[in-house]
Amino acid sequence: MAFGGSSKGVKNEINITPLVDVVLVLLIIFMVITPMLQRGKDVRLPEANKVDDKKDESDPLILSLTSDKKYYVESDLVDEAGLSDRVKAELIATPGKRLQLKGDERLTFGDVRHMMDVVRKAGGKGVALVVQEKKK
Repeated sequence: MAFGGSSKGVKNEINITPLVDVVLVLLIIFMVITPMLQRGKDVRLPEANKVDDKKDESDPLILSLTSDKKYYVESDLVDEAGLSDRVKAELIATPGKRLQLKGDERLTFGDVRHMMDVVRKAGGKGVALVVQEKKK
């Protein structure tokens, strides 16, 4: 023993604590942000065989009609007059703004048509219906 000590083996171990910390922080960030990515009120969308996948870069105004026939603009609950006022205000602020309607699949066509009539009377030229593609 040239150095005067015992010959205990020294183990080199990788400290993974910083890696675990980073992964947990990223997980928390994704858990917080993911619910914010979905806009409008959560409804069961009707299914369609063919879905138009054209992506328009403009930011649409999301209108939702739930199964209990409540109107939402983005995630704000409004009555029929409030729906009309919000659509008018949005179209004055941004002429030509796209409108997307998310109607629950349990509604009748008449319920959805009534909401579309309110939006049309408020100045909305066209309303795109949001659907989900049928699973094969």
